[in-house]
Amino acid sequence: MEPGSPNTIPVFSTFASPYDGAAPINGARKPISLWPGMYHSPVTIALWETRSRTFERLLDPPKDAPPQSELQVKTPAQSRTSILYGFSSDYILREQYRDPWNEVRIGKLLEDLDALAGTISVKHCCDEDSTTRPLLLVTASVDKIVLKKPISVDIDLKIVGSVIWVGRSSMEIQLEVIQFSGEKSNATDSVALTANFIFVARDSKTHKAALVNRLSPETDQEKLLFEEAEARSKLRKRKSVGERKETDDGIAKRLNELLTEGRIFSDMPALADRNSILLRDTHLENSLICQPQQRNIHGRIFGGFLMHRAFELAFSTAYAFAGLVPCFLEVDVGDFLRFKSCVLYTEPEKPDGPLIFVEVVAHVTRPELRSSEVSNTFYFTFTVRPEAKSLENGFRIRNVVPATEEEARRILERMDAETLQL
Repeated sequence: MEPGSPNTIPVFSTFASPYDGAAPINGARKPISLWPGMYHSPVTIALWETRSRTFERLLDPPKDAPPQSELQVKTPAQSRTSILYGFSSDYILREQYRDPWNEVRIGKLLEDLDALAGTISVKHCCDEDSTTRPLLLVTASVDKIVLKKPISVDIDLKIVGSVIWVGRSSMEIQLEVIQFSGEKSNATDSVALTANFIFVARDSKTHKAALVNRLSPETDQEKLLFEEAEARSKLRKRKSVGERKETDDGIAKRLNELLTEGRIFSDMPALADRNSILLRDTHLENSLICQPQQRNIHGRIFGGFLMHRAFELAFSTAYAFAGLVPCFLEVDVGDFLRFKSCVLYTEPEKPDGPLIFVEVVAHVTRPELRSSEVSNTFYFTFTVRPEAKSLENGFRIRNVVPATEEEARRILERMDAETLQL
C-alpha cells in the first residue's frame, strides 16, 4: 500500500502537538488534543485525528440509542489500515523511538500496535449509523507477537493490519510491521514483526456480549488467514475447558522433578548448583500511578500502556538476569499499578541461542479500598544478542529453579502453553 493511499496514515513527531492552536470544527466539539489517551505516542494522535468523527461518537453516544439492528458483512479490505513512520526524514520522530542500541523501542511499538488494532476493530464494527449506540471493544488477549528481525530506527517503517477472522462477539486482527532494508528486499523478508490481537465486543449499555459484523474474505490469502484464525480459536476453547488433562501421578512427578534442585537451595545452599538460581531471586518490581492520560476512550487503562510498561520491566529483568543485552523474541498479553516480574524458566542449550522466559503480572491496586487485583499477565521471550555469544568471557545462562510448589505449577503451566502453540 503506497503512502498516498487513503488508508495509510502518516505519523509525525509530537514534541509539539500538530493540533495545538487548530481552529475547532464547531463550537461544541472538544479539541482532539484534549481527548483521553492522546499523548501516548505519535501513532495514537495520528489515529485519533484520522478517525476523529467515529471516535467522537464513541465518546458521546446518543442517549438511550438503540443497538445496531442488523449485522453487516464486511471484507478484510474495509478494515485494512496502515501507518507510516518517516524515520529517514523526521529526526524528532526518530529520536522519540530510538533505544540505546539504535533500534526501535519495542515497548513503544507494542503500544502502537494495540492502538492500531483498536482502530481497526472500530472500523469493522462501525455501522455508519449515528443513531445507534456504539459497541464497547476491548483487547481480550494477544495471541502472539513475534519479532523476526531487528527493527532499525533509521529506516522508514510501516504497520499494516486488518480483521482476519470474526466469531459471534470476538474478532482477530493481524498486524505486520514492515521495513525494507534495501532495494532487493522482497515482501516476505521485509516483515520484521507479526502480531495477532483478539478483541471482544460488549454492549456499551448492558455490558453483555454483543454480536459483531460478519467477515467475508475474498482473496486466497484472506481465506487462508481466516482458516488459520478459526483453528486458533478452536484451540483456545479446548484449552479453556481443559481438554489437555494429565493424571495426578504425572503432575506430581513433574512437580517433584522441578522442586528437587530448589530443595537443595533451601536446605543445603552450599551444595547447590552454581549454574542455577532460585526463581524468587530473579524478581523485579515497579509501581506507578495511572494518570488520566493513560486511559482509553472508555475511561479504562489503555491496554497498550500496560504492554509498554510490562515490556520495559521484562527487558530489565532479562538484562539483570543474563548480564548481557537481551534480544526480544515474542510475547503471548486513576489506578495504582504494580508490575511484578521474574524469570520463570530458561532453556540454556537451544541451538539457535539460549531462551529466557519472563513473566510480568500487572496488579491494579486501590489502597483506599484495600484491594489488589491481577489486571493482566504477560509472557515475554528473550534471547541474547548474537555478538554477546561470541565473547570469550565464560558466558552462560543459568537454570531457574522453583522453591515452592506454587512456583513449580506456574512453570509447568507456561511450559505446557508453549508446547500447545508449537
